Order: sequence, then C-alpha cells, then structure tokens
Amino acid sequence: MRPTSVLATVTGRDRTGVTAGFFAALAAHDVDVRDVEQVVIRDRLLLTVLFDLRGDVGALRHSVTQAAHAMGMECELVVADDSAAPPAAATSRSHVIVLGHPLRAGALGHITQRIADHGGSIDSVAQLSSEPVSAIEMIVRSHDPVELRAVLVQAAEDAGVDVAVEPAGLRRRAKRLVVLDVDSTLIRDEAIDVLAERAGVGAEVRAVTERAMAGEMDFADSLRARVALLAGLTRADVEAVRDGLNLTPGAQTFVRTLRRLGFHVGMVSGSFTILTDRFITELGLEFAAANELEIVDGLVTGRVLGPIVDRAGKAAALRSFAEKYDVPMSQTVAVGDGANDIDMLEAAGLGIAFNAKSALRAAADTSVNVPYLDSVLFVLGISRDEIDEASV
Repeated sequence: MRPTSVLATVTGRDRTGVTAGFFAALAAHDVDVRDVEQVVIRDRLLLTVLFDLRGDVGALRHSVTQAAHAMGMECELVVADDSAAPPAAATSRSHVIVLGHPLRAGALGHITQRIADHGGSIDSVAQLSSEPVSAIEMIVRSHDPVELRAVLVQAAEDAGVDVAVEPAGLRRRAKRLVVLDVDSTLIRDEAIDVLAERAGVGAEVRAVTERAMAGEMDFADSLRARVALLAGLTRADVEAVRDGLNLTPGAQTFVRTLRRLGFHVGMVSGSFTILTDRFITELGLEFAAANELEIVDGLVTGRVLGPIVDRAGKAAALRSFAEKYDVPMSQTVAVGDGANDIDMLEAAGLGIAFNAKSALRAAADTSVNVPYLDSVLFVLGISRDEIDEASV
C-alpha cells in the first residue's frame, strides 16, 4: 500500500504538553513525519505536521482529533495521496529579511506579492525584532535566487523598507569576522570634516569629501588635499575632536553582541589613528587599520605618513585580517557607507551598505538604511532575543 500524505494543523491557546500530546497520538499509527513547523504568537499556538500514513485515515482522524480536543485545541486534517505526483522543479532556499521603522502592513504585502509574482513560495515567517526596528525573516523557495534578490531590491525601494536576501544553509551562520568602516558607520561623524571646522576650513574640506565619497575623485588624492588644509592645527585640537566624536546608535550593542557570539570584530578607516584608536579600547575591537597623521612639535604638518588606507587599501586590510585569524574570505562581513568601501565590500563574503551613497549600494550585497548600527545584526540572522542574551 502506498502511503497517504496528510497535513495536520493544530491551533489554539498555547499550553504545556500540546506538541508532546499530539505526537503521542500520532505514535499509535504507522506514520513517517516529513515536515514540522510550530510558532507561538502571543499565546496562540500553530502546529503543522506533514506526514505519510500507512493505515486507516479515519482511525487516525479520530484519535488525533480526540487528543487535540482533550488539550483544548482544534485539529484540521487535509488528506491527499501525492505518492504519484511528479517531482517538483528544483528550487533553492533563501533567507529574506525585511527591515522597517516602522514596518507597515502595506510594505510587507508588497514584498510578499513580489515573491509570489516571481514564482517563489514562503516556507516560514518569523519575527527577529521589534526594536529598534521591526525585522521579519522569511524562508523563501525560488527557482532563481539571483533574480529573486534583484526583484526584491526593487520592491524594497518601492515600499520604503530594507530587504536582505542570502542563500540558506550553513554558510549563512558561518560568518566569523566583521570589519567596519568608521566615519558615518561606526561613528556618526565625518572626522576630517570636524577637524576642518576646528581649523576654519570646513567648507573647503567638505567639498572635497563629498566628491571623494561619491566616487568622483581618487580617495588618496582627496585625502592629501584635505590634510594639507589642516596644517597648523595643534595636537590638543586633534585630541579635542577625538574626544567629541559620537558613536552611531547601536554601535556598542553591535560590537558587544558579535564579540560574545565569537566573531572577530575590527575597523578599517580612511581617517587617522590618533582619532580611531580611542574606539579600540572603548569597544573592545581586535584589529584596526587607519592613516597616520603627521604631527611635529605639537602641530599638524598637513601630511600623511606611510601608505594611505584608500579604497584598495581597505580591501587589502580585510584580507590581511582574515588571514591573521585564519578565516576564509567567504566567512567575512564588511560594513561601510562610501565609494571608498566598494572594494572591501566586494571582497567580503557579505558586503553591507549602511546608510550608504548610491555608488556603494549598487556594489553591496544588501543595504540597511535605518540609523541604528545594531540593526545590521538582523541581516546576519541574529534575533533580538540573542542580542539580549549576549548583553547579560
């Protein structure tokens, strides 16, 4: 006798022993379990079990319905003999994470409709977080994950939310090293612009910075031009700027969570070591790379010492740190906001654009456009419960 495919759905107020009681009822029959999903929203439980039955459907229906009613639950059975059904077309599974602040029903409806239009199917939906942003994770089956990502990137832009799409599997949770850009990523400020304001050359330096971050000017040339304008600042001026730099909201949570989960975390910056070294101690970072601002007799000379950490230099630093900690590049993550982060994000196993310029968003694997750095954790599949646990 060919087995009969049966889908059982149990719903009702959650209570201890429901799952055990239902499987005890199934155990009295000749059943092979094929798939199980269970979720609890507030105090409402939904348990679905797909199984193959060899035996009398009526007898099984009677026993599981009786068991469910005894626990104050409702049970629905859908029976269909799919043993002769043609094999399904090959599909791949992807994690699709939707971030919103807030996450409106219309936006989520737009995203899920585009998944359906693409021919994808949603296996499961779970909430990762409600604070500081709402984050929903879906497991989606599709025939073409690359095309699915392209479709959802456009859908996210249309709906005003962020969407991250990653292949499902062990690789996703195998990330082990994270590198952060500093200016406008780890911190809210553009440090060289703050220095320029203190030197009275803010407008001139900002103009060059904007051209560089938009990819319109070579970063190394732009850095030399900006630093030349800072000549004459005192060490005390620079240290005052350093002490006044502001971390991006969620930065401490972001680093603390990753470190306690066993990640290697550091920073790569086109700024200056005299400014960025503060955060190594403050956040407990393991590694860092930045430029060396020349200061002689207590005065900024207007020159940069040694090789400049530019667009190529950031990618090289990422590779160097990955080699140091024996982490494959496929298991690295890079987070940045400007055009000089492009090579670094492209080299990483996962490149994340954080409130980024358009040039970087186009090159990144995914973008996050909310003002909280810890929201990037949800893209890595880390839930709010895990974040809270890591904070204890």
